[in-house]
Amino acid sequence: MSGMSREEIGDWFASHFPNAGKLLRLESVDPGRARLRLKAGRGQLRPGGTVSGPSMMMLADAAVYAALLAMDREAGDSVTSNFNIAFLSRPEAGDVIAEAELLSVGRRLAVAEVRLHPADQDTLVAQATVTYVRS
Repeated sequence: MSGMSREEIGDWFASHFPNAGKLLRLESVDPGRARLRLKAGRGQLRPGGTVSGPSMMMLADAAVYAALLAMDREAGDSVTSNFNIAFLSRPEAGDVIAEAELLSVGRRLAVAEVRLHPADQDTLVAQATVTYVRS
């Protein structure tokens, strides 16, 4: 089982999710790990000027997908089956980083943890546990 490179994952996302490139940037990737940046603009903010929960959820889910693709290039048909997120604090307007790590990868399921923080801080703003059903 070989995974995709950073460039291949970027191309794969651009091909399958054309709008993702406007919002997400894959900063680094290794088999089972990925770091993505949400380029949060006005469309990702909620009243009060903080990054919205749905935007952070999209970022976390995409980070797990990238980590899975980095481990297994055949994982493109995998789908999210469970997503649990704890919002820990309100992120101010600005870029958010998601760092995903696959914790358990079986024949059918992959479970990951994602930690989210503002790009200019290490303080966690959210933590997610995400499960994918592998194809």
